[in-house]
This record gives sequence, structure tokens and C-alpha cells, in this order.
Amino acid sequence: QLQLVESGGGLVQPGGSLRLSCAASGFTSDYYVIGWFRQAPGKEREGVSCISSSGGRTNYGESMKGRFTISRDNSKNTVYLQMNSLKPEDTAVYYCAVRNYRCSGSPGLYDYWGQGTQVTVSS
Repeated sequence: QLQLVESGGGLVQPGGSLRLSCAASGFTSDYYVIGWFRQAPGKEREGVSCISSSGGRTNYGESMKGRFTISRDNSKNTVYLQMNSLKPEDTAVYYCAVRNYRCSGSPGLYDYWGQGTQVTVSS
């Protein structure tokens, strides 16, 4: 059974940090990429970051560059999103998703999704 489980969300003050985790299970392909997306109330789902199957290639949304870092530990089938210098506009539900071979910023191209984890940045 294919499954993605996000964790690590919570309430943090502006300027603070959080690390999100996405644990994957049940995937038979060795070539899957994992993307992080977020969705704030009343807004469309937005690409945050993506990492290749080997971890050697990453990309980020413009507003995340320099603040967020994606990484993966294939021995644990887990991808991490380290988020620093958080801003109130980062408040959203964060989702991880999987597709084969290549990263994409289009959520419609991903095949499987986790349930999401809430991140709230507020003083």
C-alpha cells in the first residue's frame, strides 16, 4: 500500500524554524521524486520544493530560496524540509507528493499525496 505521512508542523514565531518530514512506504520504483507543496486558505496549491530520487538535484520556489532546504534519507525512505526564517506568509498546510523520474512544480502531475501538516507562523 502506497503511503506518504507528513509530520513536524506546528506553531512557530516569525523568524523561527521547523523541520517537516515525509515518510514514504510501499513504493516499488527506485526513481521517485518527492515534492513539497503548500496551500493557504483561499489560495491555490503552490510548489515549495522538490528533490530527485538520488537527492542530487533539488529545486525551490522563488520565495523559499535561501530559507528552505530539502533533503532525503533513502535508507529511511524519508524526505525532510528544513524551513528557516519563517514568515507569516509561510502559513499553510504543507503536503508531500510523489511522482516518477522528474520534479515538477505542477501539483496535478503528482500521483500520490500525504494528508498534510499545518504550519502556522504567528507571534
